[in-house]
Amino acid sequence: MMDEPSAPANELTTLARIGAVHGIKGWVRLISFTDPADNILDFRHFYLSPKSIPGGNVPVGKLEKIEIDESRAQGKQFIGHIKGCDDREQARLYTGCELKVEKSALPELDKQEYYWFQLEALSVINLQEENLGSVHHLMETGANDVLVVRATNNSIDDQERLIPFLQDQVIRQVDLEQKVIQVDWEKDY
Repeated sequence: MMDEPSAPANELTTLARIGAVHGIKGWVRLISFTDPADNILDFRHFYLSPKSIPGGNVPVGKLEKIEIDESRAQGKQFIGHIKGCDDREQARLYTGCELKVEKSALPELDKQEYYWFQLEALSVINLQEENLGSVHHLMETGANDVLVVRATNNSIDDQERLIPFLQDQVIRQVDLEQKVIQVDWEKDY
């Protein structure tokens, strides 16, 4: 394990999860949430949150930093070795842990591209200036990503809405500074 990190939890985002153990020398499967999936191989240093640290040996409110010192594609999947974790039983303790990185460590995106965490909590306003709620989270459907918009105190009703993230068709504008997404979406869709 590495030294205690300096980044607060709200400055982190999850890039992957540790899956099953692979082999007998402490390797684990890496379940990537990046797009494309092999981008996970570009990262070495990750944080584990207190809920996911094996054995609960880190005080509440603290994070632990680990290093994936080796990683590679294995067929259509990815595997990695946690530095200092050299046997199967020790590696098994990490199964299910989320691998987080500092948001500032992520590469810059092109115009009109967004990381999911940037869209979460933004208000969603339709072309009629009706507040539909705020983005709770996003989900991947295969065809396109979908905003899960939940009602807020300022929204027009208490409905949860699923709004496809289709640039220029449904999503008209994303203003990260104003924390607003303008959508071409009727309140009764």
